[in-house]
Amino acid sequence: MKRILIITADMCDDSELMYPYYRMLEEGYHVDIASFEKTLIKAKYHFVVEANISVKEVVSDLYDGLLLPGGMAPEKLRQNSDVIRIVKDFYEMNKPIGAICHGQQVLISANIMKNKNATCYPGIKDDLINAGALYEDSEVVVSGCLVTSRRPEDLPAFIREFLKLLKITFNVSKEN
Repeated sequence: MKRILIITADMCDDSELMYPYYRMLEEGYHVDIASFEKTLIKAKYHFVVEANISVKEVVSDLYDGLLLPGGMAPEKLRQNSDVIRIVKDFYEMNKPIGAICHGQQVLISANIMKNKNATCYPGIKDDLINAGALYEDSEVVVSGCLVTSRRPEDLPAFIREFLKLLKITFNVSKEN
């Protein structure tokens, strides 16, 4: 079964969590939501979702792709060694990683942005550049296994490109 992992925490952006979650379900993926512990996640505005797995329990090999919603959650997530381990695992396995808005803060802390083309929320542009990324002010940027976008308005382009990468990766892994 095709599987997607979303890592988030309280104060994530509602739309950046729910839009990708439902789109992945529509495409036939099983989606796990991971956080610091199995608990209810309270998004910034309206939604409450259940984290059905803790980041300590995540086995990266079981998943085809990783999504990192923005909001205020990435600031906390980037400080967690299990979250960083998972991001590095996905990156080393060349599995699709999608980060939107402030989600790139986690990629920065995983130290994987050097010489990668990327975009982000304008407020963390300097952080991305200081991490060695080649910043672009675009709705979506694909660089290797990374898909990045700026804000909720970019979600359609973000998910379109993430799904393209997943299909390429899934087809390659089926051939091996």
